[in-house]
Amino acid sequence: MTHRDGVLLDSASVDSLADAVAALNPKPRERRWTSLSLCIADAVWSIGADYDAVVVPVVRKLAANMGVHHPTVPARQPIGTDPLPLTRLIALTVDELTGLTNRQRTSTRNGILKSEAVLRHARVFVVHGVVGLPDAVGLFTDTARFTAIDDALRAIPGEGGHGVRRNYLWMLIGDDDLIKPDRMVLRWLAYHGVDVDPVGARDVIAALVSAVGARLERDVTAWEIDHAIWDAGRQLWFKRSRRRTERSS
Repeated sequence: MTHRDGVLLDSASVDSLADAVAALNPKPRERRWTSLSLCIADAVWSIGADYDAVVVPVVRKLAANMGVHHPTVPARQPIGTDPLPLTRLIALTVDELTGLTNRQRTSTRNGILKSEAVLRHARVFVVHGVVGLPDAVGLFTDTARFTAIDDALRAIPGEGGHGVRRNYLWMLIGDDDLIKPDRMVLRWLAYHGVDVDPVGARDVIAALVSAVGARLERDVTAWEIDHAIWDAGRQLWFKRSRRRTERSS
């Protein structure tokens, strides 16, 4: 039996899920954002928005307008000087940042502008002495500061249930053990007979890391599994939506 924080999977379930995940052939992260500012924008806009159609264009537009012409680099490239430090970002007003991005809100009901949420995130980091991506990566070895910042970020409206936005932000910054268990991941797990909430999904994926790695005969991270499941869940959603459309026509 595998038991992690309330999620109970027997060995057969772990084996079945591990086989299914291995069949997805999880890939290491290929590219990453060069700036903490862009990581924050990605994390904030990712909640409730299509990633490829909305989030990536918004972040790239912001980067270009702020003079960052190479917003991504290969993931294995050493982290260098942040080209868009948070001190530059927080010099913008909400209206100015909205003009560089879009007018989406963190929620359709009483949500704040996502541009405002981005600036609130940025100010939290700056208050704690973090102005660029190298500083943020350093937080993973500074438990006290990490916890203080994480707690402050939790108070910003629109993070989604179970800290999805915060976990995703930390993953973008560089921790491959923290994942973004959104509805696509939950949908795929449910399709394979595992009905869990986002917290449970994190536990399930953590339990799969070694099993999937053994099948692929290489080290595998939670990020790789999460991303592979996310993409498979998205394809599952597309197929179901297409079938519903065909039945109604």
